[in-house]
Amino acid sequence: MQSNEYDAIIVGGGHNGLICAAYLAKAGRKVLVLERRHVLGGAAVSEEVFPGFTFSVCSYVVSLLRPTIIRDLQLAKHGLDILPLECSFLPLPNGDSLARWGDAARTRREIARFSAKDAEVYPEFGKSMVEMSRFVKPIIDEPAPDIRSLKPSELRQIFGLGKRFAGLGEDGLSLKMKLLTMSATDFLDEWFESDVLKGPMSVSGIIGTMLGVRSPGTAYVLLHHYMGEIDGAFRSWGFARGGTGEVSMACARAALSYGAEIKTEASVEAVLQKNGVATGVVLENGDEYRAKVVASGLDPHRTFLKMVGEKNLPGDFVGEIKRYRMRGSSGKVNLALDRVPEFSCRPGDGPHIRGDIAIAPSIEYLEQAYDDAKYGDFSKRPYINIVIPSLSDPTVAPPGKHVMSCFVQYAPYDIKEGPDFWPNKRDAFGDAVIDTISEYVPNLRDIILHKQVLTPWDLEQTFGLTKGNIFHGELSLEQLLFMRPTSRWARYRTPIKNLWLCGSGAHPGGGLMGAPGQLAARTMLEEGAV
Repeated sequence: MQSNEYDAIIVGGGHNGLICAAYLAKAGRKVLVLERRHVLGGAAVSEEVFPGFTFSVCSYVVSLLRPTIIRDLQLAKHGLDILPLECSFLPLPNGDSLARWGDAARTRREIARFSAKDAEVYPEFGKSMVEMSRFVKPIIDEPAPDIRSLKPSELRQIFGLGKRFAGLGEDGLSLKMKLLTMSATDFLDEWFESDVLKGPMSVSGIIGTMLGVRSPGTAYVLLHHYMGEIDGAFRSWGFARGGTGEVSMACARAALSYGAEIKTEASVEAVLQKNGVATGVVLENGDEYRAKVVASGLDPHRTFLKMVGEKNLPGDFVGEIKRYRMRGSSGKVNLALDRVPEFSCRPGDGPHIRGDIAIAPSIEYLEQAYDDAKYGDFSKRPYINIVIPSLSDPTVAPPGKHVMSCFVQYAPYDIKEGPDFWPNKRDAFGDAVIDTISEYVPNLRDIILHKQVLTPWDLEQTFGLTKGNIFHGELSLEQLLFMRPTSRWARYRTPIKNLWLCGSGAHPGGGLMGAPGQLAARTMLEEGAV
């Protein structure tokens, strides 16, 4: 076999592509990974943007990464070290605050200051969500069922899913249906009365979506993010030591240990095809590589409308892909700080700022942030999720210095001036984020050494995320399971024979979970495609 011929070529060195490559290489296949940028990781990347300061540039916490992947690929042996987050902290404009801890009794006391009823209900809510997470877990750890197939294996999977639904019982089924149909706010209203608690809890329902906390369907997105799992504990979140890119690098080291090849600065121009069959890829520099299968870790729009080309695809499929929603709604601001930021409501370097910090003081605040986005502008006072990973992992900043990672919602890709106008609004967007945080951290501007501002346009240009969508497509109900990315092509195969999809645009969707890459590789191997 010549050096430019492989069993499988993986387009994109994001975490899903690297996981897919590792599983295929572990099975003895000759695998090549091609990454456009100079660094691996895609949106799960760590970069020393300023000397001494390592930013988790895009994705910034670990929770959804499937435990089976960590075990199968021995990622701990390859350098993965996850540091748990112990607190969710909410500063409030009136100088008060709420902290939810790993310690249930401590959390109950905090919540009781705002609502005695909510303090009693909160543990029951957690138990119910864990039960729902356990119900959903097998669904996200298996390929989506093919509802059109009459194969016995597919019928058994569909029957098993129906049996599990029936096994939920009346209360469980009712809860599941509410999660599938209600807004995050309406769902939480059925449990809690305090806006102080509902605000930071509801935002899990809008992450990466162009929807508000009152929009129907966002309750499921809340559950999706509730499925965080570390060492078997649901709703566990953590930092990767060295930054989120270390997740990707551990996957890359695993793939290399099994014999895969990885090339960076190798941008794929197109998928090579012959008579409707993928035979390899051609790079922007003209180099060609051949393979039995090509697996794309890129999003569905970039894969099909650019690398494959509309003229090579069935018209109805092109229509479905164009209707597949890719609306980017978020941005990122990364700050290098001279010292620990001081929250006026709880001054000092305490455990409350070693977890995640939410700027989400009320449901009304979040809806006003969404109103700005609905009319084509970034939120003047946005929802911000903040982490300061250098407090737990000093390797990412010089001694005494810190990094602050700020995920920001909303920053719509389709602003009223048009997406190409985003570079002109980048500074104003960054200022709005810093001004909002400064309401709670009065000394913030005085301690900023460097800043990196990423708009949805930047996420598209730099990281190849169409319209800046961090999930390769919205996590709405009509774009999940056997509908992701389209109704007929939801099991990693595509209309081009030997071309597969292994990124977050495939089932079970986005987030740093790795399941699309794992399941795509497993399906290829089980079906003898490679």
